[in-house]
Amino acid sequence: MSDNQRVAVLDFGTNTTRLLITDGDVIDVRDHRVTGIGRGLGKTGRMNEAGIERVLQAVTEFNSLIVDNGVTKIRAVATSAARDAENRDDLFKPVSEILSHELELLSGEEEARYGFLGATRGLEPDDGPFLVLDIGGGSTEFSYGTHSPETYRSVDMGSVRFTERFLISDPPKPEELSGAIQVARLHLDDVDREQSLMGRAKSLVGVAGTITTIAAIEIGLERYDPTVIDGFVLTRKAAEDVFRTLATESVEQRKHNPGLEPARADVIVAGCCILVAVMRHWEMDKCLVRESDLLDGIAAELLELG
Repeated sequence: MSDNQRVAVLDFGTNTTRLLITDGDVIDVRDHRVTGIGRGLGKTGRMNEAGIERVLQAVTEFNSLIVDNGVTKIRAVATSAARDAENRDDLFKPVSEILSHELELLSGEEEARYGFLGATRGLEPDDGPFLVLDIGGGSTEFSYGTHSPETYRSVDMGSVRFTERFLISDPPKPEELSGAIQVARLHLDDVDREQSLMGRAKSLVGVAGTITTIAAIEIGLERYDPTVIDGFVLTRKAAEDVFRTLATESVEQRKHNPGLEPARADVIVAGCCILVAVMRHWEMDKCLVRESDLLDGIAAELLELG
């Protein structure tokens, strides 16, 4: 790794656009915008135009940070929504032009692998094998291993996808909630059949916006603080409590919960459904919450390549 090398990683997700700038040591700049490119995708097959506009605004701001921080290497990746959308070029062309760097499509398996590498950095191998859980807007990634991911899986369930498919009422009806959880359990049964190792993990590690948000709500964080979130142990009881509270509130009521970013208020309950389903299915009593994830896994690889 060369001295003073700084890398930037951008992640264009179904609901959120994120940036990490790091030198692997002192520099750690993180930013995100809830852009919602995947909202409505299930019905239209396309990323929505307003979401793409929000992404382009975010990328313009992020690009200024990249220039100001003297970044030497960039990697920009798009995930679930872009994998499914027929109008992918409407996002890829302008983003690539703004960054002067090609935006690439990441497969679900690559997403899970990088997520594992980022989430488990610095963890004690004795606490493994780990099951890393990344609940996104359009898909959920599972990866299993101790020192490196031995197996990984991407499943088509996410906070935006499940909200639009199941949680129609505001607040959601009990049968809508049970329907979402039941479908999640069916997906998990499939994972068990095809990758039975997943259920043998010693520790559950959770990353990305849904899980960090649930942790922030449980703590009651008025102002989001990644140093408080990273390493927080979210118990199954606490996850169930947050789920019950949020599920009985309307979207407008939910926005008043400390720790909940208002832009996530409409999709967080579906994210809770998925987390609760996972913890129930594999009888996990706790989840270690990490701030380091896909972005960190990709950044570490860039820095090692030099």
